[in-house]
Amino acid sequence: MPRSVNNVASRARRKKTLKQSKGFFSKRKNVWTVAKNAIEKSMEYAYAGRKQKKRDYRYLWIARINAAAREEGMSYSVFMNKLKKANIDLNRKVLADLAMNDPQAFKAIAAQVK
Repeated sequence: MPRSVNNVASRARRKKTLKQSKGFFSKRKNVWTVAKNAIEKSMEYAYAGRKQKKRDYRYLWIARINAAAREEGMSYSVFMNKLKKANIDLNRKVLADLAMNDPQAFKAIAAQVK
């Protein structure tokens, strides 16, 4: 019985990987084994990056709120504590947006919690 090799599927798999590696440098874009490893690593970085992005945004929001709160004479932690005690349920994303794009509204919130 002759050996059966599914060349069609193998070629399709390789083409898919090489298409994903488009834009990579040197052999990483056109040599199958190197490209395969590069793609696997890039997928790991992409997965981790999606998690890291959420952390990065939270750090950014906190920095913006802190800067705006300090202009009102209190630190970030004091401001957030007073917000909680005043039962104002605004998340960090919204507060940071107000601090950047609508300082008057942020000042009104800060005045309300003081």
